[in-house]
Amino acid sequence: MNKSARSNRAVIVVGACLVQFTVIGGVFAFGVFFSTLESELGWTRTILSACTSLAFLVMGVLAIVAGRLNDRFGPRWVLIASGLIYGCGYALLSSVREPWQVILLFGLAIGVGMATHDIVTLSTIARRFNAKRGRMTGVVKVGAACGQIIVPLVAAFLIGAYGWRQSFLLMGVAALIMLVLAAWATGEKPAPATTTDDDIIKHQGLSFTEVRRTRQFWLFCAMQFMLLSCLMTIPVHIAIHAEDLGFDATTAAAVLSSIGAVSILGRLTLGWGIDQIGGKRGYIFCFTLLLISLLLLRHIDEPRYLFGFALLYGFAHGGFFTVISPTLAEYFGMQAIGTIFGAVVFFGALSGSAGPLIAGWIFDSTGSYDWAFVVLASFAAMGLVLAFRLRPVSSI
Repeated sequence: MNKSARSNRAVIVVGACLVQFTVIGGVFAFGVFFSTLESELGWTRTILSACTSLAFLVMGVLAIVAGRLNDRFGPRWVLIASGLIYGCGYALLSSVREPWQVILLFGLAIGVGMATHDIVTLSTIARRFNAKRGRMTGVVKVGAACGQIIVPLVAAFLIGAYGWRQSFLLMGVAALIMLVLAAWATGEKPAPATTTDDDIIKHQGLSFTEVRRTRQFWLFCAMQFMLLSCLMTIPVHIAIHAEDLGFDATTAAAVLSSIGAVSILGRLTLGWGIDQIGGKRGYIFCFTLLLISLLLLRHIDEPRYLFGFALLYGFAHGGFFTVISPTLAEYFGMQAIGTIFGAVVFFGALSGSAGPLIAGWIFDSTGSYDWAFVVLASFAAMGLVLAFRLRPVSSI
């Protein structure tokens, strides 16, 4: 591979990292606003959780569309359009006065951004890399982890310094600029490979119609259903749960950021690992760690132990988001990777959208997250059983 091609791929990786940083950072930071909105506007956690739940549902509905658009047109213009919607929507949260306004704005605008951030960037990485697909996916997902670490802390600082309305406005404008620049860096749709370089040749694999007929596809959809509720509910509620246990707002945000920090190790480790051991073992490892962390969370009653939970959960969290795209490419090939990824994410979004809302309702009804944590642990256990049932697709 010549120097120009290597440089071009490096720019694409940087752009994909920046998309991940901005979108996921903003989603995680929303949990930091909970206590302020709860105290100043009197909104319940069920209402605030509904914002994230609608965003996840919109993500799922639009994920297949995003995948098809990326398969057909490439990443640049898809990410520019979604970045404009995401940034404007986040900025407009500064003007909300009624619950339906924040639910609609966050749900639709952030949902659009989430529908593209993984599907488009990771499908692009899967197409651009072959032998190092897992490792480069891990590198890109480090961008999301950095967003989880940095953006909630920035949000906590801005809220303390300028108030929540000005904070939403500043973060929305910054997100819009960063996402448009990042989208331009990801480039156009790559031309069909005409070289024998193993890092560039893309294994075409099955069409989406063929994939839908396989047992493995439906196992992936079921696993995504089980895991995404766990991956989406905890980030939304963990900061305010830490406050319930006795932490101040800044330290509670630090628990959330700790999950992001540890997830960097999970993303890089699993990114390298699945290139060596395959996606199935990667899934099994992550589900095992996720289950252990959720069982422990159910019994934590002192806030300092939440940092121990963050160590286990954060590693699994980061690992899951790295393992999905390369494993789908491993099992089904590259012909329709964007559409396949989008379809799997859709099934995950069904539970991911319900999880935060149900957890908020459980807390409002019982005054505790205990039963919510029990349900999430049960989902992790069922996902682990499904992961053991994965088998290679014989026609690939």
